Amino acid sequence: MTGGFALLLRVMKPPQPDLHALCHSHDLVDGGLACPFDVVYGGQTCRAFAIRYQGVVHAYLNRCSHVAMEMDWRPNHFFDLTGHRLVCASHGALFRPDTGACVGGPGRGPLIKIEVLEHDGVVFWRSQYNLQPVSF
Repeated sequence: MTGGFALLLRVMKPPQPDLHALCHSHDLVDGGLACPFDVVYGGQTCRAFAIRYQGVVHAYLNRCSHVAMEMDWRPNHFFDLTGHRLVCASHGALFRPDTGACVGGPGRGPLIKIEVLEHDGVVFWRSQYNLQPVSF
């Protein structure tokens, strides 16, 4: 996290109490690097990631539906070479970036989607009963 974004987090109030600031909107480009973040899902701390695809931000737990392993083939790299599929580095499962649906390989269902929204140039993720921010 850059110094400027850390300052933004201290002074910006989220538009709703269940939203958590993640990154500047301009940090996510179509088919580019993901923005990683940590969440507590079902009582366990997990990595998650946000990406931009066809102009829209999407976020998922960083867990393949085949085997619960992190998917990025290099840190924050989830897209295949075409920029139109998310790929699991472990076994090659392919997922649609917009829905998380498995479209190839050994995946066993969709990725776990995390609700996100953009407001005033900032990307936020929404907590839920089984998805909470990590407490420090």
